[in-house]
Amino acid sequence: MIFAAVFFLLSKVLDFLLLPLVWLLFLLVAALLSGRPARRRGLLLAALVLLLVGTNGALVNEALLAWELPPVPPAAVGHRPVGVLLTGITQVSKSPHDRVYLQHGADRLTHALWLYRAGRIRRILISGGSGAVREVAHTEARDLYTLLRLAGVPARDLLLEQRSRNTRENALFTKELLHQQGLDTTVVLITSAFHQRRALGCFRRVGLHPVAFPAGYFSTDRSLAPTYWLIPDADALSRWSLLLHEISGYVVYRVLGYA
Repeated sequence: MIFAAVFFLLSKVLDFLLLPLVWLLFLLVAALLSGRPARRRGLLLAALVLLLVGTNGALVNEALLAWELPPVPPAAVGHRPVGVLLTGITQVSKSPHDRVYLQHGADRLTHALWLYRAGRIRRILISGGSGAVREVAHTEARDLYTLLRLAGVPARDLLLEQRSRNTRENALFTKELLHQQGLDTTVVLITSAFHQRRALGCFRRVGLHPVAFPAGYFSTDRSLAPTYWLIPDADALSRWSLLLHEISGYVVYRVLGYA
């Protein structure tokens, strides 16, 4: 339990350290404080290169295309008793708390509903507590449960796992709930395409048999247009942050034996 709490806090620190904006700020401050002209020029040049690369939408899109798992046709998942919907697409700390606030990646929810309506999955297990450091009014799983109920999914076809705070715990607590319900360990795993590699590894490691169904793509189709390659994109920095966070998380999970 103590290790889990420390691991959770360290992951938040790592998120901060991997932000390209933090690197850019560090380089600029270091240049400002440097008393040597040659070093100052080098730091400013590094900051400029980082800014050019970090705001190039084409470069980050190509990196995302290489990392994200490709789309899977619904027919390819067959017919499964359970689809596991991972959270991470709502803002649980947003007021007022009488509604649900969706973020980028909401395709996870709509694709899970799509599979359910198409008869590809018979039940939806929603896994996820809160990734916030402080306590929040309600869990992300509860938010998605509310939306699925509003979409007409009967309560009997929904399962809630509200304790997990990371992908490792998603897998552990999902397995525990499936065992309690006497359900098959072969599940359709519905999460964002950039997150699928780590999620698949975690679910396999605990003895489950996940079938990937990526959703919530951050990449787009590549283009040959000059604007795709040359026009700076401020949003590219946040996508680099997302990708660096996920790749580092995948590496850490592999080293620890979680995935």
